[in-house]
Amino acid sequence: MNTEEHNDAMRLSIAGMRCAGCVSAVEGALAAVPGVTAVSVNFADHSASVSGSADAGLLTEAVRQAGYDAAVMEGLEDLSAQEQQEAVRYRQLLNKAMVAGGFGLLLMLGDHWQWLPAIGSPAGLWLWPELALISLGIMAYSGWHFYSGAVKSLQLGQANMDTLIALGTGSAWLYSCVVIDYHAVLPSLAKYAYFEAAVVILAFINLGTALETRARGKTSGAIRQLIGLQPRTARVLRDGAEIDIAIELVGLGETVRVRPGEKIPVDGLLLSGHSTVDESMLTGEPLPVEKAVASKVVAGTVNQSGSFLFTATHIGRDTALAQIIKSVRQAQNSKPDIARLADKISGVFVPVVIGIAVLTFLVWWSFGPAPSLGYAFVTSMTVLVIACPCALGLATPISVMVAVGRAAQAGILIRNGDALQMAGKLTCLVVDKTGTVTEGKPTVAVIEPMADLDANAVLQLAASIEAASEHPLAASILAAAKQKQLPLKTVSDFAAITGLGVSAICEGQRLLFGNKALMDKEGVKFTRYNNKLEKLSALGQTPMLLAVDDKIVGMIAVADALKKDSQAAVTQLKSLGIRIIMVTGDNQITAHAIAKQAGIAEVNAQVLPQDKAALIKALQERGEIVGMVGDGINDAPALAQADVGLAIGTGTDVAIESADVVILQGSLLKVPETIALSKATVANIRQNLVGAFFYNVLSIPVAAGLLYPVFGILLNPMIAGAAMAMSSLTVVTNANRLRWMKW
Repeated sequence: MNTEEHNDAMRLSIAGMRCAGCVSAVEGALAAVPGVTAVSVNFADHSASVSGSADAGLLTEAVRQAGYDAAVMEGLEDLSAQEQQEAVRYRQLLNKAMVAGGFGLLLMLGDHWQWLPAIGSPAGLWLWPELALISLGIMAYSGWHFYSGAVKSLQLGQANMDTLIALGTGSAWLYSCVVIDYHAVLPSLAKYAYFEAAVVILAFINLGTALETRARGKTSGAIRQLIGLQPRTARVLRDGAEIDIAIELVGLGETVRVRPGEKIPVDGLLLSGHSTVDESMLTGEPLPVEKAVASKVVAGTVNQSGSFLFTATHIGRDTALAQIIKSVRQAQNSKPDIARLADKISGVFVPVVIGIAVLTFLVWWSFGPAPSLGYAFVTSMTVLVIACPCALGLATPISVMVAVGRAAQAGILIRNGDALQMAGKLTCLVVDKTGTVTEGKPTVAVIEPMADLDANAVLQLAASIEAASEHPLAASILAAAKQKQLPLKTVSDFAAITGLGVSAICEGQRLLFGNKALMDKEGVKFTRYNNKLEKLSALGQTPMLLAVDDKIVGMIAVADALKKDSQAAVTQLKSLGIRIIMVTGDNQITAHAIAKQAGIAEVNAQVLPQDKAALIKALQERGEIVGMVGDGINDAPALAQADVGLAIGTGTDVAIESADVVILQGSLLKVPETIALSKATVANIRQNLVGAFFYNVLSIPVAAGLLYPVFGILLNPMIAGAAMAMSSLTVVTNANRLRWMKW
């Protein structure tokens, strides 16, 4: 059964999971439901993602039959309900811990100060049975969820954390009752009741679970912040009037009003107005973005200065915000290879521990000092209690959850766990040029006046003639003129000459604007400017000449400018030892010019989309672990082929859907940040796994009494319970360090 989440996955909130064994039980129960094609259960946030055509009722019933509880999570509001449920559970666990701990403390103090009568004494004959009943009641209150879980697991032929706790504390209580009833035939050294051990163990485990629940809740902070971005209402224009309606009632194509300081309710395109919008929560970019007519606006971002109207293009679960939340959840639920290994270990761990506990009991009973039965019981109980694999089950998912949330806050959308693990192993990075290394849109780079005109006059004439042109470079000329607030002149007899340029009449003068071939065709002399033209071309720019009445009066060069942080990003990537190759469909001269500016030594120019994927495959066959960064439709095959595909979020939806990582803003600097986060996360997971594994490897022999023959040391079952609970809390705390990671 594939455990990766699909796009159509149904989300379930799972209650009652307490260890990695529970994860296996829930996954098995869900996978057995007809129509299920993929299951992923996340122990860290107690959720499950199920793909396929199975009925929700059958899924929740299957989980209940396995001994747990489930509810379908249908909307963006579900996290609040889940958090409330977790808060209630936290208080319940604290109450259970306090009740068990309070009674256990009284018994411990009574024993220490010898307030309790001896077992078998006249006073003990009536007091100890009373203490047994009180202990049983407290165990039922504080540990019923463990005992019922153990019974259900037994019915399913499984064993989990509940099994260990139920065996350990239940046997402590039963043994104590046997001591009370048969004290007359037991050796004096064996006459000890372990009621306080049973209840204190439950107290420690409940307290540890409560603290773990509280710490684990912080890992959903990124999702909580993202959900909190969406407003509850929207102001729409209907029948000529503006009215406030619930966000769920906004329809496609609806005209929406946004005022200063308000959050944008849905995705759309500006119809009228002008403003700046704070998109930092989605992109990590602190500077506000200017918005004008036809600009895209995104749900959850904050309007700052102006008021504007926009038309809704994406609503509900189709908004960028909803898709980001979905992708973050998907990544948090996914399991990298390192997590699957931990799952396999946890799946066989509990039966092995029970076997070790039985062996410990038999060895002490057969070869231990008197009273051998008492020693056998204490050591086997300690083994059961200390060996719970909770920390092992939490080690990976808790780190993945925190890391994915931290990445989302920085404007990096990690879409699956394998990418998070693999990014730190990259040896080679293939980067697209246009829109990735460069801005992706041509801008005026050079204006060089000649004859008697100044730069503004050259730009004004060029923009006036280009106003009627549909050529992509014309937009950059017009934008430059608009920025300088230059009024356009009236032209006539406009003609576009394919592949060469344009011509027109302005104020009785004949204007020509285009490349060298145009001037050559029209008989305009330009040879004296050849050196300048070649220098600009060598820089990756596109130079155009302006002629008035067959005389060159100016030159304008347009270029797809290098992004301001591309060079810094390349430098950082090189410092990480990563080989960088730039690929582009552009010509060799422009490609090498841009690569030189960015500091990239290897260039593949005039590359077709399918050739990009082939290049990556060839690199992989030579042993490279390859990442691909791109933003266009033509990059989609390469993004899918790469070991880690990183899409620039300002690019196309197709590229984003093909990628493992989406950089929500256009900065290439986010790539080394992703690599750094990957390395930190993998290191964090290893710390958790090593800590959890060595905790069990070292603690089980000590609990079994290995140190007793040499040092006379036996581990108290209550200390074992506290150590087991604290090991899980340590793993959660260590994972939460990733929340404060700085780049």
